[in-house]
Amino acid sequence: MPKNKGKGGKNRKRGKNEADDDKRELVFKEDGQDYAQVLRMLGNGRCEAMCIDGTKRLCHIRGKMHKKVWIAAGDIVLVGLRDFQNDKADVIFKYMPDEARLLKAYGELPETTRLNEGIAGGVDDEDEGAGDDYIDFEDENIDKI
Repeated sequence: MPKNKGKGGKNRKRGKNEADDDKRELVFKEDGQDYAQVLRMLGNGRCEAMCIDGTKRLCHIRGKMHKKVWIAAGDIVLVGLRDFQNDKADVIFKYMPDEARLLKAYGELPETTRLNEGIAGGVDDEDEGAGDDYIDFEDENIDKI
């Protein structure tokens, strides 16, 4: 029989987590980079994102992040712009929800950006028409039951 050279199978690799819970330094954009919000996932390591400059781009998730950092619709990411293809970009970094709130507080993200922490199409508190979907019940009816 052949000698086992590895240290485990795919379940061992799946369980490996690189301590994402600790505080990490906030990464700001440099020249040639931009912030974007993921609109939808396309599969095959690609997604469609709306950049802060107003351009919708097809983004490629880099190999270092592929199957290690999970990206969903509504996430804020840092993309590297391509100088030869304006409609395509590369996802460099994914911001956690608290980091995205810090970016918005620092003024890096515009105030119109909706940070919904992974719930695509969620209702925020500042929506004017949000109260129309809910029904108010009187407390007197509850006591008689």
